[in-house]
Amino acid sequence: MTQATIDHQGRALDIERVRDDFPVLHQEVHGAPLVFFDNAASSQRPSQVIETVRRYYERDHANVHRGIHTLSQRATEAYEGAREKVRAFINARAEKEIVFVRGATEAINLVANSWGRRNLSPGDEVIISHMEHHSNIVPWQMVCQATGAKLRVIPITDAGELDMQAYRRLFGKRTRFVAVTAVSNALGTVTPAKELVRIAHDHRVPILIDGCQAVPHMPVDVQDLGADFLVFSGHKMFGPTGIGVLYGREDHLEAMPPWQGGGEMIDRVTFEETTWADLPNKFEAGTPNIAGAIGLGAAVDYVNDIGLDAIQAWESGLLEHATRHLEALPEVRILGTAEHKAAVISFLVGDAHPTDVATLLDMKGIAVRTGHHCAQPVMQRFGIPATVRASFAFYNTPDEIDRFVAALKKVIPMVC
Repeated sequence: MTQATIDHQGRALDIERVRDDFPVLHQEVHGAPLVFFDNAASSQRPSQVIETVRRYYERDHANVHRGIHTLSQRATEAYEGAREKVRAFINARAEKEIVFVRGATEAINLVANSWGRRNLSPGDEVIISHMEHHSNIVPWQMVCQATGAKLRVIPITDAGELDMQAYRRLFGKRTRFVAVTAVSNALGTVTPAKELVRIAHDHRVPILIDGCQAVPHMPVDVQDLGADFLVFSGHKMFGPTGIGVLYGREDHLEAMPPWQGGGEMIDRVTFEETTWADLPNKFEAGTPNIAGAIGLGAAVDYVNDIGLDAIQAWESGLLEHATRHLEALPEVRILGTAEHKAAVISFLVGDAHPTDVATLLDMKGIAVRTGHHCAQPVMQRFGIPATVRASFAFYNTPDEIDRFVAALKKVIPMVC
């Protein structure tokens, strides 16, 4: 990988031109050029997304679906057009399999409460993994408490990989559902999602894949993957906050009851009975985040223009570059050394508190995240309270990593 270009399908893309699309990157923090390495928490937005949302509010804003006036028709066309863009992006079979939600957290809660409360009984079991984000733990805990079902947990190895043999052994006569991440936000581990799906289906058990850290960074084809449900958030893939996607197989979504009631999700309402709208409206109660969905559609366009193969190759190069330099520092310990990783590095610096390390890096203009990363069981697995996490996107550069490593070398004597 070179600083200058990303190669995609025979054409070279200038990385500086890519960076020019992201206004937020062109600023100084504490007198130093910003280096933004907190992309796993929330990525930045290109001008194309910002302008799309601005244009919607300036000329097209109206409520969607029921209006006959021109602005409502334009808003509806843009909103439903975004749904088709998402459908094509993940290769779902039909638009009705794409449900817009506030984010992946709401999507998982929707499945847990709608599918789970209908299908789980006392003694049934739900399988999750030890590396899940809290949003893929807590909803299942809550629905298990409500239904009398039990959680079973796939352990992880010292390298931060799923113990696949243990996964196979967890299945039994009472296994009813599996929910597992595609990429660990805390460790960067890329899980064998397709194999996880195959094993679940061998036992005739539906499975949900948390795609938050995968969909923005690598190709995801839901038909090839075979998952029953997939969730992801717009704000992690260069789109607005407050918008996310639940993909669900049509047969599952048809059989599931609504989770929330209100406008949009109804067919006919009387005081005696209410009937539901067709998919996907059955799960989109109330006025939706219209601007968020349209902005997400613009983000899909932007990612498609660059190409996910190119994004994945560039970020893999960044990960290799950063890992090599951090491994050369004796005071640094990397958590998560799986063979297959996304562009996320969690690390410790000696016995220093991660917050001290991140604060000193911030004073040099370098944004990293510290804490448990909403994955406290991961921290407990490794016997630590928190890590420093550097996470990269395709607009980051090797030069930024070099600045980060140089700054870290100056921080180390201050905290060790």
